[in-house]
Amino acid sequence: MTTLTPPPGDTTVRRPGPPSAAAVRRSPRQGGTVLAVPALVWYLVFMVGPLIAIFVVAVLHWPGMLQPVSFAGLGNVRTVLGDPVFRDAVRNTAVQLAVALPVMIVCAYMLGYYVAQKPPGHRVIRYLLFIPGLISTPAKAMVFYAALSPDGLANGALESVGLGSLTDAWLASPSTALACLIALDVWAGIGFTAVLFAARLGSVPDELGEAAQLDGAGHWRTMWLVHFPVIRDYVGVVTMLQFLWTLFGSAQHVLLLTQGGPGSSSTTLSFLVYQKAFIAADLGYSQTVGVVLFLAGLVGLLAIRRAFRQNY
Repeated sequence: MTTLTPPPGDTTVRRPGPPSAAAVRRSPRQGGTVLAVPALVWYLVFMVGPLIAIFVVAVLHWPGMLQPVSFAGLGNVRTVLGDPVFRDAVRNTAVQLAVALPVMIVCAYMLGYYVAQKPPGHRVIRYLLFIPGLISTPAKAMVFYAALSPDGLANGALESVGLGSLTDAWLASPSTALACLIALDVWAGIGFTAVLFAARLGSVPDELGEAAQLDGAGHWRTMWLVHFPVIRDYVGVVTMLQFLWTLFGSAQHVLLLTQGGPGSSSTTLSFLVYQKAFIAADLGYSQTVGVVLFLAGLVGLLAIRRAFRQNY
């Protein structure tokens, strides 16, 4: 403290000195911790809590919400692994991810690169690409149902050009039902993903592309050999998001269009969780599949992170 000595008879005036270095370091941290408490509580209650509940219910025999509960141990695991419907769901989910994810990311990146070049009408194109993201999931399902039903637009178009022999009940055929769901996933996600890529590519310095073109590189080589490495980390983030959306969000498309059929030809793991929990009322089986789904998501995220060499 700095003390000023006044004339005799006056009171002593003290001016506060600068705060100590320890106080300066401690104050922002304490304030940040206090501000983060509500978010941490919310995360623990509504994120960690349900995650723990999945593993707890997976070892229980629970035939319905109001039914008595008993301990099943590994019985649910043996039941799930021995169920042919579960094996079909694993296969269908693997095919869905292996087809939809690469097609969506590659096409969205190419489309985003085109929009980032600011062609004539690029602002309108951005809005048009957002349209699938603005349509509700039931509306998207109705559009695909109208196009793929036996008397829908797809069969009508084939008959009009003399290809009536190729018509099919697309959503009711075991050989095409899953492909229709994959097409819906790609259509629903490609536009929004392309807009994200266009926004990120817009921040890449123009000098990079101009230098590449001066060296003789065309748009194709500039797109993949110059711009792609620059935003590689961002591509990894978007791939993770689309992977999670396809893995966990496919249940709603299956529910609205095929109900997992015919048979189990379009049943996915996320739909199997819903089906066993809310239709078959077998909560133990459902959450055992939920544990498999969680582990698959975790392994997939780590694989994508490693593939794109993320450092976060």
